[in-house]
Amino acid sequence: MTAQPPTLSDVLAARRRLAGHVVRTPATTYPALDDVAHAAGVTATRLVVKHENLQRTGSFKVRGALNLALRGDLPAGGIVAYSTGNHAQALAHAARQVDLPCTVVMPRDPNPVKERAVRALGADVVLHGPDLTTAAAHAGELAAESGARLVSAADEPDLVAGVATATLELLEDTDDLDVLVVPVGGGSGAAAACLVTTALAPHVEVIGVQAAGAPAAHDSWRTGQLVTRPIATRAEGLATGRGFALTQELLRAGLTDFLLVDDDAISQAQHAYLTAGRTVAEGAGAAALAAVLAHPARFAGRRVGVMCSGGNASSDELLRALTSTGATVPA
Repeated sequence: MTAQPPTLSDVLAARRRLAGHVVRTPATTYPALDDVAHAAGVTATRLVVKHENLQRTGSFKVRGALNLALRGDLPAGGIVAYSTGNHAQALAHAARQVDLPCTVVMPRDPNPVKERAVRALGADVVLHGPDLTTAAAHAGELAAESGARLVSAADEPDLVAGVATATLELLEDTDDLDVLVVPVGGGSGAAAACLVTTALAPHVEVIGVQAAGAPAAHDSWRTGQLVTRPIATRAEGLATGRGFALTQELLRAGLTDFLLVDDDAISQAQHAYLTAGRTVAEGAGAAALAAVLAHPARFAGRRVGVMCSGGNASSDELLRALTSTGATVPA
């Protein structure tokens, strides 16, 4: 059964709950980044970057994890989760705040930056399977054995309500947005953006973006059915193999469009962030900018908010980005 979607009242309650526990991250403009967009053909566009890469644990995910944990109704056995990294770090941090155990199942060969961070936060890390789908199944088995609370990557109203506080801040800090572009893995960030903009700024279009090598959420939204898809992307934050019922419900109600970008476009967007915005963005964190640069006609002449959702990039990822040559412009 699909969980009941959160409401704006839940988002406002989450903001009160999170006060003092999360960073109110900046929404920043960069003339040099606008120049990159213009050079890519995105004429007269002005960009605003919401810097969730500067959030605690390095990503937006901690907002949802803390909102869930601080409600005070988790079992003594703690939580079990499955994640490629940012969700894991967020839950490990949140569990530590409420003094509960946390076990995270990650696919084999995870981003070493994220794995080390999860372990440093005190969580038990189990490496299992080649991808998030198999890791999720194993996490379910571990939770059933231990009596811990299995925390889904996306089908959690408290996660969405907590994450939505980032969009709430952005709308308060930037009053002239036309479009908000949000990366999608499981979809909690984009679903949260839809929830808040529908209630407070219905003129703002929300556009999701996912890696072409892991299009499960995109295809679920396009078809109206929850589908599974193979995973073949370097951007582990976008590497989810299925659609999630709760987030898809919110996306269907509020998302204007859903775009795909390839891994090279994501690396080129990371390069643009590094060189024109002095910003470290992981692959998922750069996906929104990649969509703007790769689909210039879609964003020309508009005030565009881009959600830089995370900054937990590995050294190999950053090296690849630095050797990238610029924005992808479609033929």
